[in-house]
Amino acid sequence: MTAPGGATIYLDADACPVKEQVYRVAARYGVPLVVVANAPLRIPTQAGLIARLEVVGGAPDAADDLIAERATSRDLVLTADIPLAARVIANGARCLDFRGGEFNPNRIGDALASREISAYMRSMGLETSGPPPFSQKDRARFASTLDTAVSRLVREAD
Repeated sequence: MTAPGGATIYLDADACPVKEQVYRVAARYGVPLVVVANAPLRIPTQAGLIARLEVVGGAPDAADDLIAERATSRDLVLTADIPLAARVIANGARCLDFRGGEFNPNRIGDALASREISAYMRSMGLETSGPPPFSQKDRARFASTLDTAVSRLVREAD
């Protein structure tokens, strides 16, 4: 399942709060979407949507492994998982988080380090602040960033 030029969107779907926005943008541009999840999900039927569900089972990093193995420099990956983002960026893929941020190859090391420091602090019993609650503003920012990224993906594939 690839578009002209081979572009594909990979969605790390298990904890994704913006699936509907992803489906709409993928359908609008006709870019194939691979939805990767640990359990079956319903993918809507809509005009222009070329989507396939890949159910990987319950292994902790099974979804990440599948996406990291397949994503190339022609693709866009959507995830909130920083280690997965680092892996796909190393493959040359673009990567967005669900709040509309783009993981940057020059800053992914900082994000990984910050994640590790927070995990270490939690393991010592210290409280760390997580991300703020997901908001409508986050949803709108993601939709706009996704549209721009997929538009660019399609232009570059032609």
